[in-house]
Amino acid sequence: MLRYIPTFLATLVVATQLSVPMAQAAASDYSLVLVETTYPFGDGAVLELRLIDTRTNAPVEGALIFATRLDMEPDGMETMTSTVVALPGKEPGLYRFSADLTMDGNWRFSVAAKVQGEPETVQAQIVLEVLP
Repeated sequence: MLRYIPTFLATLVVATQLSVPMAQAAASDYSLVLVETTYPFGDGAVLELRLIDTRTNAPVEGALIFATRLDMEPDGMETMTSTVVALPGKEPGLYRFSADLTMDGNWRFSVAAKVQGEPETVQAQIVLEVLP
């Protein structure tokens, strides 16, 4: 009978480990923040976006940034858009983009990020101001 106790305990431990779900972060555990929110009017503006794990305040690298859109919705001109082009990053958790800011006023930068190993998509809509 004593020979079966270790096998029983090993089976119990494995079953317990399999039944405990892995903890995953929610999209709300991450933050997408523009480094600057004021830019001069003109072509080739560089928008720098930080992705931060708010639980640790650490930068998140290796995320897939997609669904970028830059438009003037805050000033009632949602159809006024600018192309957003990804640029190489300079440091972990910093994602860079180039855009032509063709009109002064308020622009909305919409962005989505997929963090490796997380099921939810992190999304943000950030307003930036373009000065004449």
